[in-house]
Amino acid sequence: MAKRDFYEVLGVGRNATEAEIKKAYRQMALKYHPDKNPGNKEAEEKFKEAASAYEVLSDKEKRQKYDQFGHQGVGSSAAGNGGYGGMNMEDIFQNFGDIFGGHNPFESFFGGGQSRGGRRYVNRGSNLRIKVRLTLEEIAHGVEKKIKVNKLVACTTCQGSGAQNSSSFQTCPTCHGQGQIRRVTNTILGQMQTTSTCPQCNGEGQVITAKCKTCNGSGVMHGEEVISINIPAGVGERMQLTMSGKGNAGERGGVPGDLVIAIEEIEHSYLTRDGINLLYNLHIGFSDAALGTSVDIPTLEGKARIKIEPGTHAGKVLRLKGKGLPDINSHRRGDILVNVDVWTPQNLSPEERQILEKLRLSPNFKPNPKKGEKGFFERMKEYFH
Repeated sequence: MAKRDFYEVLGVGRNATEAEIKKAYRQMALKYHPDKNPGNKEAEEKFKEAASAYEVLSDKEKRQKYDQFGHQGVGSSAAGNGGYGGMNMEDIFQNFGDIFGGHNPFESFFGGGQSRGGRRYVNRGSNLRIKVRLTLEEIAHGVEKKIKVNKLVACTTCQGSGAQNSSSFQTCPTCHGQGQIRRVTNTILGQMQTTSTCPQCNGEGQVITAKCKTCNGSGVMHGEEVISINIPAGVGERMQLTMSGKGNAGERGGVPGDLVIAIEEIEHSYLTRDGINLLYNLHIGFSDAALGTSVDIPTLEGKARIKIEPGTHAGKVLRLKGKGLPDINSHRRGDILVNVDVWTPQNLSPEERQILEKLRLSPNFKPNPKKGEKGFFERMKEYFH
């Protein structure tokens, strides 16, 4: 799914000041905060979307790149693979919690207890990591992959609550539903208050009186899910993409972990990747190098014909502009660099040997480099730059 414009997400103009952006994000975060919208998946997605927009637009350097290149300018994770910049809910609270002035505005609504959405964040599921192998053709154009992932999913009997039924809960008698215990200690400096997670309910604020028999109270079970992964064009070996909420389910209704996708490239039969450029080694015969010819070069879209000029030396590099791979962080596209390799015959017939013996005496067959002609080191320097 295509990502919305970050300015549109926050409802501000492209010339908005830093203060206006911060104010707009605060309003969005208040509106779609998970404490205010419990169980509302759409509100949670909008909350993440607003945080992703604020992460970019509140950073001067990221905002400049975004204004110039759009989503591609701020990296693959922000460009859109279901992860809203690769952040999960815990990241958002950790990075942008101070946007509310150092406190949670929803504490008064829910008894001042679980300041990060109750047990959903206490019991966050673990991340999963998978590898996806791609051909150069898939990397060049981008691809959608459907992957079957074995993971922990919400229990189908209790829908992830861990309880036998909806009445199998009671308020934690230790913390009285707060999820935290406050202790006041008298010191020589006066009274000091400390807060810690409730040891009985582990910060959930409630305890289960009758466990689900299917999952034994955990709220999760082993299962599988077919996940659709949209991989953008230009990804590279060992690059990682993140899909928020597609990892293991959290216990007792906790937020799911993330799915981390590691990219692996499948070796191509005749093209070698060098960044966004592709390298191709072209073998031509001695006669074609001397007389000149035209040959077809394989590309990722088919074939391209190039001309070999008469007198072409071995090691000459020809360039097929724009036939390489796209740059994931810009609108640039690489080239195909064709290295000309002149094939020297290994086995000669008597007649061929006689012909070459005669040609060896010809002055045109004796090395006579032209003044200013590029040698091996100059060609290599040109090749790599």
